[in-house]
Amino acid sequence: MSSFYSKTELQQHFKKCGDDVLISKRAVFYSAEKIEIGNHVRIDDFCFISGGAGIQIGDYVHIAAYSALYAKFGIEIGDFVNISSRVNIYSTSDDYSGEYMVEERYIHDIGKKVVLEKHVIIGAGSVLLPGSILHQGVAVGAMSLVKEELEAFKIYAGVPTKYLKERSRKILEKELEFKKACFE
Repeated sequence: MSSFYSKTELQQHFKKCGDDVLISKRAVFYSAEKIEIGNHVRIDDFCFISGGAGIQIGDYVHIAAYSALYAKFGIEIGDFVNISSRVNIYSTSDDYSGEYMVEERYIHDIGKKVVLEKHVIIGAGSVLLPGSILHQGVAVGAMSLVKEELEAFKIYAGVPTKYLKERSRKILEKELEFKKACFE
């Protein structure tokens, strides 16, 4: 017996599910019918993914164990993205103003879509807050807090994140080589 869902099982639950998708049977999904999954995606054990307003996952994406995605206001994940273990991505947040009670009928949450463009990598234990936009090629170091828009092909780390240095664009050449080899 496999520890991953079969293609038939995946197609029954998700809005869209591509080819060569490995999703652990130990991962938990809410509103799976609002989740679109590309090709060559792997989601490991003990991930918690809540579809909310919708999640779009591109091709060649890995979401490592114990990560959580809360998409009440939506999450977009581009191609070739790596989300390391214990990463939490929130498109929603509670209102801390003191104007509202923390009781279900009074909950007033706020939020904004989170976007991870192509070739983003997020280090273990990091947290992304609502409205975070990680442009192409961004790398975020482990245990970081992202709460804003991060510029393409730069490396960030810290709480909150701070720019460290440029990231190599060689990854774009590698992508072209990879695609060429796949289609020959």
